Amino acid sequence: MDKFRNMEVMVAVVEGGSFAAAARQLNISAVMVGKHIRLLEAHLGARLVQRSTRQHSLTEVGAGFYEDCKRVLEQVRWAESAVERSRAAPQGLLRVSAPTTLGNHVVAPLVADFLLHNPQVRVELQLSDSLVDLVGDGVDVAVRIGPVVDQSLVARRMQPYRMVIAAAPAYLERQGRPLRASDLAQHTCLRHSVWNGRTGWPLREDGIAVDWPEQSRFTCNLGDSLRTAALCGLGLVLQPRVLLADDLASGRLVEVLQDCAPAPRPVNLVYAPDRRQLPKLSRFVAHVLQAQG
Repeated sequence: MDKFRNMEVMVAVVEGGSFAAAARQLNISAVMVGKHIRLLEAHLGARLVQRSTRQHSLTEVGAGFYEDCKRVLEQVRWAESAVERSRAAPQGLLRVSAPTTLGNHVVAPLVADFLLHNPQVRVELQLSDSLVDLVGDGVDVAVRIGPVVDQSLVARRMQPYRMVIAAAPAYLERQGRPLRASDLAQHTCLRHSVWNGRTGWPLREDGIAVDWPEQSRFTCNLGDSLRTAALCGLGLVLQPRVLLADDLASGRLVEVLQDCAPAPRPVNLVYAPDRRQLPKLSRFVAHVLQAQG
């Protein structure tokens, strides 16, 4: 019986909330997840997970065993990383997390260049606008936009995340060029559906915050689709400069209301202090910071 694998499955079931979630995380079938749990229960002679048709819950014994499993697995990972730290050349799998747009347009090219110079390293780049748990999700380093709240993490500053307001020349010729943020009420503004009070980008006018109009003829949860709509002349778009840089340089889009654009947000590479001595991580961080200038 592979005790460590069984323990990994146990932790995945608890943290995922179901056999199905654990199966997706571990890339195995839900039937195999159940088999691992049954093997553990048979070995220990105790019921760990209480099963029902709708959900699974831990027994009292299972709750205690879950906490012990987490500690054991973390010690195993630390022992493995100690071996890796002793190697001179960076090697092994590096798991990187980044927000979707910034990750696609900035981090992915940096990862590709890093891999060209470090042939013994493999990188798994996860692009998501959700905040990942570095330890729980097994992520070595994450790129985060906004202030770093978790003071237990090491944070290294990258270039700020800047937003721009732009439109196609055809739209501006048809509808006119907005001169003040308050003019946006008379324009077609393309809106990102994920923006809310926490993630929205307020504009500035005479030192006063002005919200991007809530009503829009076109709303989407993907910045690339909003960019496409703007290129078609549908309306004004507020998106990261890294997404629109080529369009602005070529003249396909024209920047407007530069003085009203949202204030740049900080961007940081964050990682756990006990990971900093890993050659693959330290070399990657140095590579990113050097490229960012």
